[in-house]
Amino acid sequence: MRNVKNKKAVSPVIATIIIVAVAITVAVAISYWMGGISSQYTKFEKVEIQSGTCTVDANGNWTISLKLKNTGTETATLLHIFINNVEIDNYNNGSLVGGEWNTDMTDSFSLTSGQSALVNMYISSFHPPQTLSAGTSINIRLHSAGGMDYIKMIELV
Repeated sequence: MRNVKNKKAVSPVIATIIIVAVAITVAVAISYWMGGISSQYTKFEKVEIQSGTCTVDANGNWTISLKLKNTGTETATLLHIFINNVEIDNYNNGSLVGGEWNTDMTDSFSLTSGQSALVNMYISSFHPPQTLSAGTSINIRLHSAGGMDYIKMIELV
C-alpha cells in the first residue's frame, strides 16, 4: 500500500497545458485543410505583368511590350488599355498611325488560367495634347471585364 502512495500523477496545470496545445494544433490543421478546400471552389482572375520593355525606332516612335500571365483560377478578359489615363482607341492595327497610339490587342483579349501572352503598344513620338519624350515615365493600365486594373510604369527610352 505504501508504494501506491509514493506515485504521483500529472499535475492539473501540466494537464491543462497539454490539452490546450492539442486543441490549438487541431484547430490550425483544420484551418489549413478548409483553406485548401475553399481555394479549389473559389474562382478569381489575377493577371500579372511579368515584364515590360520599351524600344524606340529610327523615327522616335516607341514599342512597349508587356508579358502577361494569368495566375488566377478564372479566365481574365482584358477590355481596355490606358496610357496616362487615356484609352487606346485603335486596336488590332499593329502599326503606327501618325499622332496616335495603338496596340496589337483586339477589342477584348482573354487569358485562360495559367496562360501567358505578349501585348505590344505602339506610341508615336508626338500625341496631342501631350508631348512624350525619352526619359518620361508613362502609366499603363489594363482594365479587365472583372473590374480589375493591372498597372505598370514604363520609362520611354
